[in-house]
Amino acid sequence: MSEPPLDPARVRDQPALTTSRGTGWLVMGGLLSVVSLGALVPMAVMRMPPTGIAATAVFVIVSLTASMVIVRFATPPGRLRIGLLALEMSGIAFVALLAVVVVAQRAAIA
Repeated sequence: MSEPPLDPARVRDQPALTTSRGTGWLVMGGLLSVVSLGALVPMAVMRMPPTGIAATAVFVIVSLTASMVIVRFATPPGRLRIGLLALEMSGIAFVALLAVVVVAQRAAIA
């Protein structure tokens, strides 16, 4: 039984998700990290309550960005590499947003 032909209109068959080398994901993940750290580092330096949330988020974001670089160069090309890069980039966005919301909520209460 042969596989059906690729349909470029189908989300899972788009070239960015099937043939990309991951460089675009790495660049966009780096930019997201820079923007996230631009908001979180001042919060960590000023020790905004709850103390440690912003610093922990900075550590996690730097770790996820480093793991994106490792995945890009250590994983063979294909869906696995792209999926891992997308998952790590989503993690960066989630951690940054959660940390900023928690710190901002605490600041609004005080």
